[in-house]
Amino acid sequence: MRIIAISNQKGGCGKTTSSINLAAALAANDRKVLLIDLDPQAHASSGLDIKTDLSIYNVLSKLTNRKCKLEEIIKNLSPNFDIAPSSIVLSTLEQELSGEIGRESRLDDILKNFKNDYDYILIDCPPNLGILTINAIRAAQEILIPVEASRFSLEGVSQLTSIINLVAERLNHTVDFKILVTNFDSRLQHSFAMLDKIKNDYRNKMFSNIIHVNVKLKEAQNAGLNIFAYDKYCRGAKDYFSLSREIITQETKPLDEKTRATESKTVQKSLENRMNEILKAELQKLTEVVLKIDAPDAKEVFIAGEFNNWKLDENSKMEKTNGCWTKRLNLDSGKYRYRFVIDGNWSEDPANPSTLLNSYGTLDSLLEV
Repeated sequence: MRIIAISNQKGGCGKTTSSINLAAALAANDRKVLLIDLDPQAHASSGLDIKTDLSIYNVLSKLTNRKCKLEEIIKNLSPNFDIAPSSIVLSTLEQELSGEIGRESRLDDILKNFKNDYDYILIDCPPNLGILTINAIRAAQEILIPVEASRFSLEGVSQLTSIINLVAERLNHTVDFKILVTNFDSRLQHSFAMLDKIKNDYRNKMFSNIIHVNVKLKEAQNAGLNIFAYDKYCRGAKDYFSLSREIITQETKPLDEKTRATESKTVQKSLENRMNEILKAELQKLTEVVLKIDAPDAKEVFIAGEFNNWKLDENSKMEKTNGCWTKRLNLDSGKYRYRFVIDGNWSEDPANPSTLLNSYGTLDSLLEV
């Protein structure tokens, strides 16, 4: 499955038009496609005449009173073409996630746990470089940057590539990007001059296909249709169909079943051996720490902190003995914030005087190893 984010903070560059019609073109090529509308303006959703009470906000937000799984909000548009719609309330998510740990990976976490059979997931990003766009970049393997033949649109590319490099540096996630020239008016000499500049600056990072100016593309959006449902013989439809073919040619050739099984066993055995070596070496570097808290009336107690990314799961559950809850941790040298979660209530460690104020105005206990 290929996940492609379509992004450019410069408005009017054909971002949503490309998201809708590339998805439809891939579907026409017998690829199963999901388009995620991550733009609070919901132009992709409205451009396909989608009206719904549930949106991607209900999947990403932890504060909504109508929490949903991704598969619960998906709407089918045509054979092989589905959409996860957006809504204006998604604009509040930036503030909701502002102080949350792991906020840059919310969408990535959802897609990793998403059981599906899609060949492509396309993400229509908002026209800015905020937390939603960073979520899309973090979740994607590739980024398609629509650029019209103008100076301002081209300047947006350098800003977006800076964010891509920042995500690679801070989140250890590298994505490849390619530029798609859109709204190209072959009647204007200026268009050819700008095309030459784009080729000069990004020669090895461009799609060979170009999307030309075509009034049918705007008419299709006004009608709530993709270009193939509106006029599959127009110039716009031909351009996006050619683009989809170019993207499909980049797919990895599938292996036959026998080769895939053999390679899988070899890789798995090699990984197991390597992991055992790493685990043995790393365990020698770690220090065992025992954390405990007296809570005789508690039904369950967890420990969450920077050492486990603040997760509450079976690995963070503490064991009870005579009213005292304990947890053994193997930690590397350093300082770690942590808190106990007693029957759903978060609290600092009463036996540890070292604390730090967190962004919620409460105290985290501080463990130094």
